[in-house]
Amino acid sequence: MSQIGQAASAQFSAQQQAAQTGSTNGAYNDLDIDQFLKLLISELQNQDPLDPMENSEMVQQIGLIREIGATDQLTRTLTNLSSSQELVTASNLIGKTVTGLADDSSNVEGVVDRITVETGEENERSVKVHVGEKTMDIKNIREIQTGQTLPIT
Repeated sequence: MSQIGQAASAQFSAQQQAAQTGSTNGAYNDLDIDQFLKLLISELQNQDPLDPMENSEMVQQIGLIREIGATDQLTRTLTNLSSSQELVTASNLIGKTVTGLADDSSNVEGVVDRITVETGEENERSVKVHVGEKTMDIKNIREIQTGQTLPIT
């Protein structure tokens, strides 16, 4: 009987906490797959033996786990594709005249002589375009003059 009282007390405390934070969904927005699995295992281990989880609920939660995993993998794949596309786009700029904002916030206009890829915080890749001594992120290019290319030697 004390376990049921503890469970009811824990549920009431969780509801109070959710009311204080504003919503129950807000607390779960940043939940990753590992945290979700730990929560599910904890839920299974601590469920009321007199009222266990229904099989349909279990199947629904397993489906959610698979959906989260698939979405996570799709996000990583699309991020990698986007990075690769930026690099291909940047490499086509070599020898072309561009105008943009340099990393030091100055205006730059000139011929692209090389491209580099830098890895920043959290392993985010950034494609950099070099015009003379100035460097700019590919996202900071304002204009590409396609008619003025220099032969690559």
